[in-house]
Amino acid sequence: MKIGNLEIEGYAALAPMAGVADRAFRELCVGYGAAYVVSEMISSKGVSMGDKKSKALMQLSAAERPAGVQIFGSDPEVMANSVKSVLAVQPQFIDINMGCPAPKIAGNGGGASLMRDPILAEKIVNAVKKVCGDIPVTVKIRSGWDDMHINAGEVAKRAENAGASAITVHGRTRQQMYAPPVNRDIIAEVKKSVSIPVIGNGDITDGISAAEMLESTNCDFLMIGRGALGRPWIFQQINAYLSDGRILPEPPVSERMHIMCRHIQMICAYKGDRIGIHEARKHAAWYTKGIHGAAAYRRQLGQLESTAQLEEIAYKICLENQI
Repeated sequence: MKIGNLEIEGYAALAPMAGVADRAFRELCVGYGAAYVVSEMISSKGVSMGDKKSKALMQLSAAERPAGVQIFGSDPEVMANSVKSVLAVQPQFIDINMGCPAPKIAGNGGGASLMRDPILAEKIVNAVKKVCGDIPVTVKIRSGWDDMHINAGEVAKRAENAGASAITVHGRTRQQMYAPPVNRDIIAEVKKSVSIPVIGNGDITDGISAAEMLESTNCDFLMIGRGALGRPWIFQQINAYLSDGRILPEPPVSERMHIMCRHIQMICAYKGDRIGIHEARKHAAWYTKGIHGAAAYRRQLGQLESTAQLEEIAYKICLENQI
């Protein structure tokens, strides 16, 4: 797949999940075969005002390339101005968030709220593209705002006309959040409405569901979000199945615990122990999902205070599961 002048190899990318897809997780997923990654969403207003947190979020390391930076906002001029600062970190592309359903984002006119105003959405893409020049611009959208306003096809077409090089479609409305099964028909409709690459997103949890998304929608590529939580190896599984039909099993518990500890050590190395351990608690809960005795261990992990404590719990989990 090509996103503008950017050649992408592989089948699936890591979604820009706020509070999850940080540098540590992005690097880990690239190591397991993610074709590209996208930063956590960054406020265009924050970037324009020189906010330190926004500046930190848009930093990209050499180990996570190819990578893009995702921005959100509702003002075309502010969005365009923020890109001037974002380009300083040399992203391979800029992604515009038009799909976040969170009230604090959509409630302020950004994210999925832009699905209610296709004309404004088009103006934003046009303004950002003018600043980006040869750097590709991509857009992440949802099916629509609610069941009465399914307009992904129109928004995608307007984005293409404004200069977007690819569209990622999450097959749910903002109203649906993440609850019902993804609507692949909407993704298929978007694919028919534009000539640029369409990336399917939603309910992809393994190689088989990845293949089903490609076959049922005819989309060009895949983006993995919640399916990667506590499972960065999902990209390896998808790549194996789509390349030669191999079904890779879930790693044994001992390997999962090793990956968990490595992941959390990376978070601590990049953010410091205090922040890292606090953020580690949610990741540890995801890594232990489905493991015998997981509920009890998640309670302990929810009180995590150090990497030493993490390693001790991980060792106990391995013993209990006789691995």
